Amino acid sequence: MNKSDKIFVAGHRGMVGSALLRRLKSEEFKNLLTRDRAQLDLSDENAVANFFAQETPPIVVVAAAKVGGIKANNDYPVEFLLENLRIQNNVIRAAYENCARKLLFLGSSCIYPKFAPQPISESALLSGPLEPTNEAYAIAKIAGIKLCQAYAREHGANFISAMPTNLYGPNDNFDLETSHVLAALLRKAHEAKTRRDPKLVVWGTSKPRREFLHVDDLAAACVLLLEKYDSPEIINVGCGEDISIHELAELICEVVGFDGELAWDTTKPDGTPRKLLDVTKLRVLGWKPMIPLREGIAQTYQWFLANYAEG
Repeated sequence: MNKSDKIFVAGHRGMVGSALLRRLKSEEFKNLLTRDRAQLDLSDENAVANFFAQETPPIVVVAAAKVGGIKANNDYPVEFLLENLRIQNNVIRAAYENCARKLLFLGSSCIYPKFAPQPISESALLSGPLEPTNEAYAIAKIAGIKLCQAYAREHGANFISAMPTNLYGPNDNFDLETSHVLAALLRKAHEAKTRRDPKLVVWGTSKPRREFLHVDDLAAACVLLLEKYDSPEIINVGCGEDISIHELAELICEVVGFDGELAWDTTKPDGTPRKLLDVTKLRVLGWKPMIPLREGIAQTYQWFLANYAEG
């Protein structure tokens, strides 16, 4: 990529898109193109086609998506499937029809089977049943991957797809109805501390293991992939280490300063028992994460206090 290339970041106000913008600006990319939802509805096919015809960005990153945790995915499968299909189909098709030189599609580690061998290699895609609680979102993301690969195979498009692990950081979603586990636990621990509750109730058995990557590390990986990776085959983005939900909850309580008891609501779903990505392909390209989990959680808590917490 050239520093003067016009780069369209779809979804620039979200956690991933905003982190990518910060990274591109820090590396002195000067021609960054963004539109918020009021300016451009990515689910509107004609609006997206007109935008691309007018702007013709040579570099496109698809970071826009309807996202959420177990509860949101489980409650609204129709919305997660339809909205994500519309957004990615519109952007990917318009990028090709307006001669984009490169496109990066951001998927998710939930595309992999529920009981995939650990750590999960890219070859595990479509090798078994998905986790039911987020199946609709996963299927939408798999469709996006396959569309990028189809454009590469049929038309020679340089459309690549990266699969991030569980993400957290500034601009995360802290709404308890729709948030992912780390952000939800952070908010719950903060509110329990504020109320001086004797205990904090956490969903599930505490046994599942998850890998967490700071979104700024993902942004660095995305820039590297835009510059160095040209294969239509998917590539994982993770830190290569995981932690149990019990250990995560303890770490968050320590960072937040909540010293009450942890209690586990085992009537609630655990989701996939373990989800650790094999990041060998990305490490070979020379990338590694820079932000340790405890440090990243502390940074995220400070952001939460400054931007989200009440009182």
